[in-house]
Order: sequence, then structure tokens, then C-alpha cells
Amino acid sequence: MGASIIKADKLSKVYRLFAEEIYAVKEVDLEIRLGDFVAIMGPSGSGKTTLLDSIGCLDSISSGRLEVLGRDVSHVREDKLVRMRRGDIGFIFQDFLLIPSLTVLENVELPLYFARITRKKERLIQLLRKLGLEHRINHLPKQISGGEKQRVAIARALATSPKLLLADEPTGNLDTKSAQVIFDTFKQLNKEEGLTIIVATHNQTLGSQANQIIYLQDGKVIPKDQSALFKI
Repeated sequence: MGASIIKADKLSKVYRLFAEEIYAVKEVDLEIRLGDFVAIMGPSGSGKTTLLDSIGCLDSISSGRLEVLGRDVSHVREDKLVRMRRGDIGFIFQDFLLIPSLTVLENVELPLYFARITRKKERLIQLLRKLGLEHRINHLPKQISGGEKQRVAIARALATSPKLLLADEPTGNLDTKSAQVIFDTFKQLNKEEGLTIIVATHNQTLGSQANQIIYLQDGKVIPKDQSALFKI
């Protein structure tokens, strides 16, 4: 069993609307270890994205304690969080977020520029080749399919050699076949490279392929049999 890479103790995120407090995530306890492939599952509005954003240091927590990659990030300054995000954490989103005017290869190179990391272009080409995109290197995003766009987004997230890969509804805009290809890619990266991967999804078929599943409802971690996903 790998070392603990994510640990949350009574983690809460509260949004205030006038006098009302709205809990997006409420007193979540969890532990994720190095090399885990985890699915955070739950219906829309259950807190999946908020929890993933907290783990990815994209959003601060309101209370509780959160350790990410061995560091307590509960009350860390934004500039330090930025450095963690740039080098140690890779992000994949539902909407791809590719730059339309850049080629596939240039999109993958972009995070290296912001992180001030030097990588030989050949390594990035090898990464694209591994993801089955070697024939798309010089194409623009508008010239490739949705599934290929998401694989470009995966390559971009891996360009900095992160220790942790986070994906928020990465198959939400894809057809069933393309969605399975993306999850097969995650499983391959996890098995062959030992990469720790956390995916937020409401898709039961895909989420069940992870090695560990965390069920969320109304911002709380619940047992599987209480999840609204499994109530028809």
C-alpha cells in the first residue's frame, strides 16, 4: 500500500448568501494513497467539483484540515498553491479548454511555459504518440474529434510530469465509445506508471472501473447504498 498522498479531516467548504450558509462540502474525511485510481461519484450538485477543486488547490477550504502531497494546504498562501498546481498537479476538465489558434503540440507545450519547465519536444511527441495522437500533432483543435481533444487535454496535464492527476467530468461531452477510451487511458496510466488519479463523475459504468469509489451526496461522503445514483 502506497503512502498517503491526500488526507482530509472534517473538510468543509461554505458559501455565504446574505445571512445563509450553504455547505458545498460538509465535514468530509478521506484518505487517498500513492498509486490509487479514485472515482468521486454523486449526482449533480453533490459537491464533486468543490471537493476536487479543494484537493487540487484551486479553491480554499472553509474549515477542517487538508493535506495534499504531504503538505498541509488548509491555510496556505495563494502564491504557494500556484507553485503546487503548476508542477505537481495535472488538471483535466469537461470542456477540454484547448487554445483554438494553437496546434495540438503547442497546446501540450503550454503548461511548461507557465511552469518555466524545459522539456525536449521529442518527449512531448512521445507522450502524444502513447495517447494515439502522433498523426494529429500539427492539427488545430477544430480539426480533431471530441475524444481526441480530451486526449490532448490529458497529454497537456501530463506534460509537467505531475504526481497527481485530477479530472472533473472528463467524459461529460463525449459519446459512450470515446468516454471508455478516456477511462482506458486513465487505467493504463495508473497501472503502468503508478500515477495517482482522481476522477469526478456521475457515470456509474465508468466510475465503477476505478479502484476506489467515494460517494458524495449533499456535500457529504455516504455509503454506496444510500447514494441517489443507485435509486431508480
